[in-house]
Amino acid sequence: MKNRKKVLLKIFVSTLYLSAFTFGGGYVIVTLMKKKFVDEYHWIEEDEMLDLIAIAQSAPGAIAVNGAIVVGYKLAGMIGALTAIIATIIPPFVIISLISVCYNAFRSNYLAGKMLEGMQAGVGAVIASVVFEMAGGILHGRSILSISIMAAAFIAACFFQVNVIYIILLCGLIGVIRTLAGKRSVKS
Repeated sequence: MKNRKKVLLKIFVSTLYLSAFTFGGGYVIVTLMKKKFVDEYHWIEEDEMLDLIAIAQSAPGAIAVNGAIVVGYKLAGMIGALTAIIATIIPPFVIISLISVCYNAFRSNYLAGKMLEGMQAGVGAVIASVVFEMAGGILHGRSILSISIMAAAFIAACFFQVNVIYIILLCGLIGVIRTLAGKRSVKS
């Protein structure tokens, strides 16, 4: 029981910290979750984290919250998911509440506008880092099907301007089919 409380406290503090100091949306926080829970705490394997990220991306809603849900659930069940959700939504809620009170001052402030523009460049770099890390994990797995899916998704999005929602839905369907086929082959 004592160990479970420590895990829940670490989940809360980690997701609160990540949510409070992460700019750029869900893809940025997912990368930092990977660094925290895979690289630093060693609570989750890297392949497992890729699966959790895929689940978070497939589910409706904000990817940061979905990522917190799946990581929290993986680590401590429903109470872990609830802990991670609460810790993830507190910082944006507080920040947005404060900004809404001071909106007129922020709207016309030259320095605040330039800071936000500068953060966009950093966000782009972090997202590129996520893409390279995730692609590296897929390439190291050496699954021809996974590599083909990744390449096809890239080509469809970049060259044929296929809506990302369709790509995600199709990849999710392929994942479901692969999982069901894998379960059937194990039973046989």
